[in-house]
Amino acid sequence: MSNLTRRIGLGGEPRAPWAVDPAASRGRLYGEPASPTRTPFQRDRDRIVHSTAFRRLAHKTQVFLPHEGDHFRSRLTHTIEVAQIARALARAFRLDEDLAEALALGHDLGHTPFGHAGERAMERAMADFGGFDHNAQTLRIVTRLERRYADFDGLNLAWETLEGLVKHNGPLTDGAGRPLAPTHGQHAAPPELPYAIREYALSQDLWLWSWPSLEAQCAAIADDIAYDAHDIDDGLRAGLLDLEALAEVPLVGAVVDEVGTRHPGLERPRFQQEVIRRIITRMVEDVIAASLARLEDHLPGSSDDARNAGRALIAFSDGVLSADRAIKAFLFRSVYRSETVMVKMRAAETVVEALFAAYMARPAELPAEWRRGLDPADRARLARRVCDYVAGMTDRFALGEHHRLVGATPHLD
Repeated sequence: MSNLTRRIGLGGEPRAPWAVDPAASRGRLYGEPASPTRTPFQRDRDRIVHSTAFRRLAHKTQVFLPHEGDHFRSRLTHTIEVAQIARALARAFRLDEDLAEALALGHDLGHTPFGHAGERAMERAMADFGGFDHNAQTLRIVTRLERRYADFDGLNLAWETLEGLVKHNGPLTDGAGRPLAPTHGQHAAPPELPYAIREYALSQDLWLWSWPSLEAQCAAIADDIAYDAHDIDDGLRAGLLDLEALAEVPLVGAVVDEVGTRHPGLERPRFQQEVIRRIITRMVEDVIAASLARLEDHLPGSSDDARNAGRALIAFSDGVLSADRAIKAFLFRSVYRSETVMVKMRAAETVVEALFAAYMARPAELPAEWRRGLDPADRARLARRVCDYVAGMTDRFALGEHHRLVGATPHLD
């Protein structure tokens, strides 16, 4: 047994004091009888898996459009891979695995059709109507838009699940409630909380000023690991990357050399998969070792102590954090902003923008349930309703609606 295995206690040890305790959950917005067979977080995981929004992820783009190949990741397969990594990390730190898994399974529910291209188009369309943010849209889906239950809208998830979905990447406000600037991109105007989060904060306090639970931190860093490894995999599959180009990328290049030395003459497809597998392992083991050191240093006595630590405790070491940033920069240049991808994503953006404009001009084209209680003269409310409808579409449904309402649908193949 390795030293790392001994430290993480893979023998089924009891929940750590810094884990979220399902028996002490802060509850749900709408009170419900406790389940006799499931914890609150097992129940939340199941509600997410059975939701309509979760099923739609199967037909939403991750990076490459689904029709470009059967083996490229969809938003759903990416989500499942994130959940596997998040659960492994939660087990290593003796956290609540069900909460970590629920957060990973729900983290991308708010994504538009066509991945980040659709999000860019929706951000522009909603600029005058409160804006659009896919994380905030996830909150809107699980608290309002899913309509499966007789007693409430949304999924009525536990406080800890909602908290983790809203701020898995870190605090959204300071202690006085002032919004913090985003950690990515440019923000010339004063920062502002996304509309859906501002709206929901009137109903329930999700501690927007604190760090999230360690379970949510596991889900967030699992997302980073999955993106890095699997977008390299899909980039290789698409022919946008080759192993020679990867040789200069921190961490990845060392793994390529390691596989080449250990398995000389290995056929290319198997070689690539071995590289991807080892990248994931290297990053997961780094997170475990670095985070255990932080936990041993802070020794939080409760999940709230972890929330109030002032920083993320589940994180890469400095060296792998630097490599993670270099990998993302490499993927941005070589995959996400490659002309092969961008020509299709620009066309996809026009589809989303045209759909939004068509429904705004002709609200009667919305399905009857989406028109219920709507005053077309209230432009802001109409825009939010159209946004909710279009953002929930799958890629193929969006293309079909574009053909019906606009015609001359761009070819995305």
